[in-house]
Amino acid sequence: MAVSLAYEIALWEAGAGTVAGIDEVGRGALAGPVSVGVVVVSRCGAWPTGLADSKELTRAAREALIEPLQGFGIARAIGHSTADEIDAVGIIGALRRAALRALASVGPVDAVLLDGKHDWLTAPPATLLDDEPEPAPPVTMVIKGDTLCASIAAASVLAKVERDAIMREAHTTHPEYGWDGNKGYGAEAHLNAIRALGPTMLHRRSWSLPVAEHAV
Repeated sequence: MAVSLAYEIALWEAGAGTVAGIDEVGRGALAGPVSVGVVVVSRCGAWPTGLADSKELTRAAREALIEPLQGFGIARAIGHSTADEIDAVGIIGALRRAALRALASVGPVDAVLLDGKHDWLTAPPATLLDDEPEPAPPVTMVIKGDTLCASIAAASVLAKVERDAIMREAHTTHPEYGWDGNKGYGAEAHLNAIRALGPTMLHRRSWSLPVAEHAV
């Protein structure tokens, strides 16, 4: 299914001047950060040739899109939350932190298109004991948004290219875990390495990791 600007156009016509497409990468990994891409678009009628959900593209195709994507939309950013943050606040809280970091760097937007069916960006209401949550723009959920919305697809490509590069760099320090190939996800070789060597500081230790014989 080809991406389009149909969802973005609907929001522009409803009065939103700027729309941020948002997608995450690394949510299900066992190691490394969770990364959130944001691409802000104002009224336009085109997007880079070949743009699609990052998961449908080869590494070469994703990386070839990075330069054209610099001219798509009016702002782009990627936010990250570390494994330690994921352990401290949970994956939903870490996703929200990463997204808010990216949004803070692109400036105010009028509306958000968020991939999926669960709004993890909008903070739950504060209780009397909590600080007031940091506000987020109005969110429209789009199931399979990374295959439908040009702004979300662009965010997914930018986030995946950057996170993959982070994991390839981490592989140079911990090559036993195969992160240059599995990017921190639960491939069998990765699971076996955790069993043999234990988790590193880049692993999400609050997750159900394989039992290790000893720690590194």
